Amino acid sequence: MRRVEEVMGLPISVDVRDEDHGQVDAALDAAFAVLRAADERFSPYRPDSELNRLRRAELTEDQASDQMREVLAIAAQAHDDSGGVFDVHTPDGLLDTDGVVKGWAAQCAADVLVAAGLTRFCLNAGGDVVLRGEPEPGRPWDVAVRDPRDPKAVLAVLGVRDGAVATSGTYERGQHVWDGRTGSVDLPLVAATVVAADLTVADVLATTVLAMGTDGVDWALRHGAATVIVVTTDGQILAGTPQG
Repeated sequence: MRRVEEVMGLPISVDVRDEDHGQVDAALDAAFAVLRAADERFSPYRPDSELNRLRRAELTEDQASDQMREVLAIAAQAHDDSGGVFDVHTPDGLLDTDGVVKGWAAQCAADVLVAAGLTRFCLNAGGDVVLRGEPEPGRPWDVAVRDPRDPKAVLAVLGVRDGAVATSGTYERGQHVWDGRTGSVDLPLVAATVVAADLTVADVLATTVLAMGTDGVDWALRHGAATVIVVTTDGQILAGTPQG
């Protein structure tokens, strides 16, 4: 079974391969409800979202919801772990949770599917994916990583079971990521892809690596990445996996 909906301005699809599972429709309903609730809470485009209420100082962080505090705590930890490279405050000081929310919300939705008993599925949130089990016995899910230099070319195909893949890049959305230490959006990489155990981690690490540069490959491997692939502005491709 496959379902596609647009949420958070993104096409989000779930491909379920579990057989004879009577609760698939209800599980998908619940998962997409989680995604829509995240959009309502964190959207910068909804005037009444909790994010915008925080931006307008109508709420303090102490008054924020549990979900908002969780996202801000993830961001604060990433800021500390990266020496300030990852930052949810834009160079002009505006709170921007996009670097956490998409991966976090998609992982929360995937967790709902797992809690409902689903064991074989791929949740794809605009190219960032959560994978469980195998699409067919003995074969992992294949995740294609686009070559940022050619939209029709594939840089790599990753075989993943029970993990997540996130990519952060400048080739589609332009310079939307900044180095929190300097505020600069002039970054040394055009793309960073991370495989990790869950999408919250993979998404935050990919964003951080994009801003950190090639030093981010080893850094991400020390902070939960299973695989890292980056492309520099001059076209070099670097990859890393944990040693030992």
